[in-house]
Amino acid sequence: MQRQLIEGKPVLVVIDIQGGESDSTDDTPSTMPFMQDYDKRLEGAPKLIQKARECNVPIVFLQEAHRPDLIDFGRELDGAEGIHLIEGHLGTEISKSTGMRPDDYFIRKRRYSCFFGTDFEILMKGLQAKTLIFIGGHTDVCVHYSFVDGHQHDYFCRVVEDCVAGSSLDAHDASLRAMEYLQTGARRTLAEVVAAFEEYNV
Repeated sequence: MQRQLIEGKPVLVVIDIQGGESDSTDDTPSTMPFMQDYDKRLEGAPKLIQKARECNVPIVFLQEAHRPDLIDFGRELDGAEGIHLIEGHLGTEISKSTGMRPDDYFIRKRRYSCFFGTDFEILMKGLQAKTLIFIGGHTDVCVHYSFVDGHQHDYFCRVVEDCVAGSSLDAHDASLRAMEYLQTGARRTLAEVVAAFEEYNV
C-alpha cells in the first residue's frame, strides 16, 4: 500500500555519520569498506538536518562505538569488517559536518541496529514518532538493519537515497531495493523530504 511520505509525527534518524574514514588518534585508515564517493553521497545530510531543525522535526544522532577491549564486537568481526569505531578515537566521533548540538538527542550503539540494546524505542515512544526517516551509513549495514527493525516495530520507514552511502555500490543499491520491497515508497530523495518537512511545519 502506498503511504504518505510522512505519516503521523516524523523523526530524522542520523545513522553513524562519524568522523571519517580515519579510525584512530594516529590516523590509521579504517578497515571498514567504503563505496566510491562515500563522503560525496552524504553531502546533502547537513542540509536535511538543518531543514529538520527549521521545521520542528526531531533529530536523533546515532553513533556506533566499541569499547577499547573489544568485548562488545560479538560476531561483527567475522565478516568483511576489521576492528573499527573504538571509543575515544577521532574517527568514532560524530562528524562536525552534521552540526550536532550538545542538547540534541544522541544514542550510542554497540551493534548495527539503532534498536538493538539501546533506549531508541523508549525515545521514539516519548516523541510519539510514527515515521522514521533514515540517513547516514552504511546503507547496507546499519541503515538497512535499523530500517528493518523499524519496519518490524510497525513504524513507517523512509530512506533518503541521496543521503546514504554503503560499503560498495552493489551492496548500497541492493539494500535500497530491499527496503523498498518492505515498504512501498520507502525510497525518497532529499528534495522530496525537504518539501515534506516544509509542508509538515505549516
